Amino acid sequence: MRIGISVCSNYPVRDPRLGARYMVERARAARQADLDSLFVGDHHVVPTPYYQNNAILGRMLAEWHNKPAGALYLLPLWHPVLLAEQIGTLAAVMEGRFIMQCGLGGDPRQSAGMGVDMKHRVAMFTDALHIMRSLWAGETVTHQRFWNIENARINPVPDHEIEVWVGASVPAAIQRTAKLAEGWLAAPNLDLRGAAEQLNRYQQALAEHNKQPTAVGLRRDIYIGATSQEAAKLKQQYLQKGYRGFSEDALMVGSVQEVAAQMAEFGQLGYTDVIVRNISSDQGEALATIERLAEVAQQLS
Repeated sequence: MRIGISVCSNYPVRDPRLGARYMVERARAARQADLDSLFVGDHHVVPTPYYQNNAILGRMLAEWHNKPAGALYLLPLWHPVLLAEQIGTLAAVMEGRFIMQCGLGGDPRQSAGMGVDMKHRVAMFTDALHIMRSLWAGETVTHQRFWNIENARINPVPDHEIEVWVGASVPAAIQRTAKLAEGWLAAPNLDLRGAAEQLNRYQQALAEHNKQPTAVGLRRDIYIGATSQEAAKLKQQYLQKGYRGFSEDALMVGSVQEVAAQMAEFGQLGYTDVIVRNISSDQGEALATIERLAEVAQQLS
């Protein structure tokens, strides 16, 4: 079982420098904990500071090591040539492999703010992925369906294949993921039973396409307390506030031993990666959780 982290990008702070500092500190803590991967998310036209992925990831990579890193991209919201260039640059400045997590994006306000027609998002997703892979292979691309692209090439071209993981939950999206991507990310709101059911659906889709994934990932919101009692108390505090609309069973909360046991259950199902996201917005609690992930990894090894 590999443990990665998706560092929160949204911080409702008065001084934008503070949120950026928090992200850098969490990346540094993730390296010190020797986590297996580092990611940031993707969101646009939001009312509170949200640190845009390519820019902040470039800074965070200075704190990272030679293990994989990357970002989530809601592909229909991006021009594929620009994004292929940005990822080519990030791949050139980092020591490890770049992994592109991606999804469709389902927020109508976000799509409207970015000038994207929601009804085309599936086709835009598949076309963007094809265009970017062609550009990363050093090919010249012309495309007229959604973007007026004429004889585009990019430099620098990544010196390794960009691995693609897709977040998908509905049957059609899981089927598309098995066909197009190297890895899959299950939704963070699943309980153990739901995670098993969706993994089974993904495995069936892989068999239909005769594919072997590089990663079978699960996103999980997490808090690791110094004791079980401390962790349970914080969990109830966030649930009472309606934390992201998640059920209690979808949160990975407990002591080091309890969290290791929960991760082991997902490993037994067939998941290869858990990508965690801090539940607590308190920086001290978030950093303590990241530090304790090193102990979790030791127990899983």
